[in-house]
Amino acid sequence: MRTLVDKINELLNSKKRITITTHTNPDGDAIGSSFALYHYLLKHNHDVKVVTPNKHPEFLDWVPGIKDVEIYDDNPEKCKKIINDSDLVFTLDFNDLKRASKLGLTINQFKGTTIMIDHHQNPVGYSDIEISEPNITSTSEMIYMFIKISGKIDKIDKDIATCIYLGMMTDTGSFQYKGVNSSTHQIISSLLACGVDNNKIYNNVYNSNEISKLRLLSVALKNLELITENKTAVMHITQDDLKKNDYKKGDSEGIVNYGLTLSGIHFSVIFIEDEDEKNKFKISFRSKENFPCNDFASSFFNGGGHLNAAGGIYKGNLNSAIEYFKKSLNEF
Repeated sequence: MRTLVDKINELLNSKKRITITTHTNPDGDAIGSSFALYHYLLKHNHDVKVVTPNKHPEFLDWVPGIKDVEIYDDNPEKCKKIINDSDLVFTLDFNDLKRASKLGLTINQFKGTTIMIDHHQNPVGYSDIEISEPNITSTSEMIYMFIKISGKIDKIDKDIATCIYLGMMTDTGSFQYKGVNSSTHQIISSLLACGVDNNKIYNNVYNSNEISKLRLLSVALKNLELITENKTAVMHITQDDLKKNDYKKGDSEGIVNYGLTLSGIHFSVIFIEDEDEKNKFKISFRSKENFPCNDFASSFFNGGGHLNAAGGIYKGNLNSAIEYFKKSLNEF
């Protein structure tokens, strides 16, 4: 990693126009890593913009700097110009341009230098400089390591530390997932020393729900099915459920984890129908211990992710989706 960090820092030796991008439906790690890097590069007098493919959930509206975000879906031409006028484009928390939807097509046509920093497995190799560390728990932690290896740890102020903490907290399930180790907690300790209000961040993310989220949770729990022989919990939310309960972006975040709270359940899955496209389901997978969500997702649902957290897609009606899942689970 040090050699690649040195290579990036050579590019940053003079003032640059820089765009930072992340994946569609940006989560805590996507937003946290993007704005941590944003604040860090601003401190070095670069001209920096953050462009996301679409809107982030409302529970992230408090993140330092997020009022300056440019959203591709809201103004594609403006965002294309920002990217095309840049010297460098950083792509964070994804390793396949498909994960950035239409924004990914613009990045693919970019003539400058593209830098990928990501912690997901099997990068497709689209960038000029690629830092891929699947064993690190979050991209936000990788931004911390980038700053540390650069010898600029003193540049981490409260805003940068807050963004890094957000990403690390959300991508580790509040520090419960496998991969969290003593090094993770040492980093957290240093972030707290920068003035991070960990209680406030947790409450902003997890304890600021709209009533629509709780209503969707009740729908998912009502639909919960146990496959006891495979230690699996399955839930679903349809497009009609989303509309009836006034769905807002981020409302379904974390619902899949409720399946894992059941004794004897090691694998939890939720099928959520696309709010705009009928018979297209986004699937979230979560597991305990060593069940490989990522391998299962990539083998059967054109997805991927991490050992204990992954995602995928299924096109078809709900009944066929559930039946295909059960068949695949037995095969796996």
